[in-house]
Amino acid sequence: MWAALGWGALAASSVVIGAVLALLRKWHSGVVGFVLAFGAGALISSVAYELVEDGIRTSGPLPLGVGLALGAVVFYLADRRVERMASGASSGLPLALGALLDGIPEQLVLGLGLAGGGGVSLALLGSVFVSNLPEGLGSAAEMQEAGRSKRSIIVLWSVVAVSCTLATVAGYALAEVLPEEVATGVNGFAAGALLVMLTDSMIPEAEKKSPGKAGLATVLGFALAMSLSLLQ
Repeated sequence: MWAALGWGALAASSVVIGAVLALLRKWHSGVVGFVLAFGAGALISSVAYELVEDGIRTSGPLPLGVGLALGAVVFYLADRRVERMASGASSGLPLALGALLDGIPEQLVLGLGLAGGGGVSLALLGSVFVSNLPEGLGSAAEMQEAGRSKRSIIVLWSVVAVSCTLATVAGYALAEVLPEEVATGVNGFAAGALLVMLTDSMIPEAEKKSPGKAGLATVLGFALAMSLSLLQ
């Protein structure tokens, strides 16, 4: 349980680090886009090698497929709701809710993996950390431009980080009582949610901020995360 808390806090801390970096100086959008694309590539690899492949090997395609569909639908509906909240809003709350939608499924899976006895997945941990960093950076910069104080921005993103950390602990605890098929369904749920987020938000935003370089960064992120997965 303590290991889940520690690794979860490490993965979630990058949103706060990104927010702090945004408040310290102004970053070129091309840099943010490149890091965002790199994180997207790492997450694609984690979906393929850490969630889908492991899920099929553990319980077969049926629970994984059901989880994938549910995760995609739930994330899609929740994300549309957040977008409606965000229209005309400058408080930053919709941005924080969007980060929670991304972060909780990712970190639930971190906890499930730790409870399985295989140790932390370096590929998934790195993917989550790298993908959170530009999200915190870009969102904090927007909040500051909208007039929010630095203190309120840090507090808001700290709440997001703590919530995501607790999701890792929840994943660890649930793994103790859930049948393997249900745990595989949770993996599929996270994979489905992540794929929708990557396709609808993360990759288009990376290409918008870093045109012409996002594809290269995505492949580099995928290659690194894949190497870490295969080396474990």
